[in-house]
Formats: sequence, structure tokens, C-alpha cells
Amino acid sequence: MKKERPRHLALYQIKLPLPGLVSILHRISGLLLFIALPLLLLSLQYSLSSIETHTQLLDLLAQPLPKLMMLGLLWAFLHHFCAGIRYLLIDLRIGSDLAGARYGSKVVLAVSILLTVVLGAKLW
Repeated sequence: MKKERPRHLALYQIKLPLPGLVSILHRISGLLLFIALPLLLLSLQYSLSSIETHTQLLDLLAQPLPKLMMLGLLWAFLHHFCAGIRYLLIDLRIGSDLAGARYGSKVVLAVSILLTVVLGAKLW
């Protein structure tokens, strides 16, 4: 049998299932956290160095753009944490079937967004 195969793969036409989307977001959030780690450590150093650098850091973080960036990092941390717990449960064979994977993906997205909104509103 001769099957005609596509010559190129149009990635924008592929519909990704929800567990696949959560997996990709897990990787992206981990990458964001890894890239932001030196910046977070530098801000920790500034906050602990002296009272002047601490107040300068607070003034900088009071601006809208750094607040938005910190909100994005908060989402990245919460999503990475919730998805990590989901993957640990899958390793224990809890929610590893198709229905469980879809339900777990919905829970991870809902909980991470809800926690981001709640904690972001308290910290904003």
C-alpha cells in the first residue's frame, strides 16, 4: 500500500489536547522561573543589603510593569507547582487514564489561575 504522506507538518493546524497544553505550559513556566532566578536572587540581595537599597527596591516594585512581571512569575510558580503535583499523582497511577488526565488538566489550570488571581489581588 502506498500512502500519501504530508510533505510538511503545519503545526498551527494541529489541535493540541488539554493535557498536552498543560504539559507545554509546565515546561514554559519552569523555563520562566529558571530565567528569573538570578533576578529574584538579586532583588533578595538588595532587600537584605541596607535600608536604602530595600526602599529603592520597594519603589521599583511599586511600578506597574514590575508588578505585572511579578504577577506573571507568580502564575508561573503556581502553575508549575500544581502541574508538578499532578505529574506526581500520575506517577502513582492516579488520574493516568484519559478521563483522569483531562480532569486533572482542568483542575491544574483552574487552581493555578484562581490562586494567581487571589494572591495577586492581595499582593497588588
